Amino acid sequence: MKAAVFRGVDRLLSIEDIPLPQAGAGELVLRVYCCGVCGSDLHATHPGVFTVKSGTVLGHEFAGEIVESGAAGWKVGERVTALPNNACNGCVADGHRECREGLGMICPNNRLTGFSPNRPGALADYVKVPVGQALRLPAAVGEREGALLEPLAVGLHAVQSGRVGLADRVLVIGGGPIGLAVSTFSRQAGATHVVVSEFASGRREMATRFGATAVIDPAAGEPAGEAFARATGGAPDVIFECVGAPGLIQQCVDLSRPRGRVVVVGVCPTEDRVLPQRAMAKEISLQFVMGYGKPDWQRVLALLDAGSVDPAPMITDTVSLDDLPAAFEALRRPTTQIKLLVRPGSTPSRSASGRKSTLESSDSLPR
Repeated sequence: MKAAVFRGVDRLLSIEDIPLPQAGAGELVLRVYCCGVCGSDLHATHPGVFTVKSGTVLGHEFAGEIVESGAAGWKVGERVTALPNNACNGCVADGHRECREGLGMICPNNRLTGFSPNRPGALADYVKVPVGQALRLPAAVGEREGALLEPLAVGLHAVQSGRVGLADRVLVIGGGPIGLAVSTFSRQAGATHVVVSEFASGRREMATRFGATAVIDPAAGEPAGEAFARATGGAPDVIFECVGAPGLIQQCVDLSRPRGRVVVVGVCPTEDRVLPQRAMAKEISLQFVMGYGKPDWQRVLALLDAGSVDPAPMITDTVSLDDLPAAFEALRRPTTQIKLLVRPGSTPSRSASGRKSTLESSDSLPR
């Protein structure tokens, strides 16, 4: 089967033929319908603390169809998605399908799908998942939406951790997929104002479709605090940092109101500096979040099934595996791109002029 394999920093992803996975006891093999590219994938292939090893098949946002089942009650042909968590050997040896401590993604022994050569991800034709992390897709939830459960669950978990409530003023720094998810769930939680700060004009425009009541262009020259106050009438009650760049945590502290809440969602791959005295002077609550738990996925799936959330507009680009390497690198400096989906098994697309393109209409995806 084909897969996108990481072979080192400063190198394009390599599209290679690798062996098909086989389902062991308690495992499922899926034919991948769609797989999203996450900011964590970009961080993991860049020099830094989190760089993955050569030989890693990336991809942890996916939906697919069961083609081989090693678990009772799970049938070939069922449509599923799955959390990328894999219980450690100790938990598995004791008969647990999930972390015995209920830590999920934050378990220090967790082995994430798509971040190790030993746990190949879904930027491939097929992927193997533990049945304890699998969730069936309801008929109303399409394959594209199923592949977006992961970033949506990150956003929901962040909003719940930030205790967003009625009449809160919320500032979201970063208008990528996670920032958009945070925006929409903040509005659903009752926030009166949700302001998104984002450099890319396309992402600012998209933010208004995901609950933002106002947007800020950081390059426009007006200080962010003044722009936020002008739009909302005061300082932020809750700030979500959804970028992961050095200096942003301190910026959030400076922008917060006294006893405000700062939630760090963006993954910063380098050291950062924060002046604690400024946070102490305001008695700010600083919350770091890492991913989600299975209940977050179940809540998001219920919202998708009910039609309460529509993430499809954030899908701006859909590519084949062959077109992925160039499209992946373009995401490091996004312009119009928001969520890139990969559709394994599809052919490289061509533009209306017949010229080869990295983009493919998402309208052609099955539901």
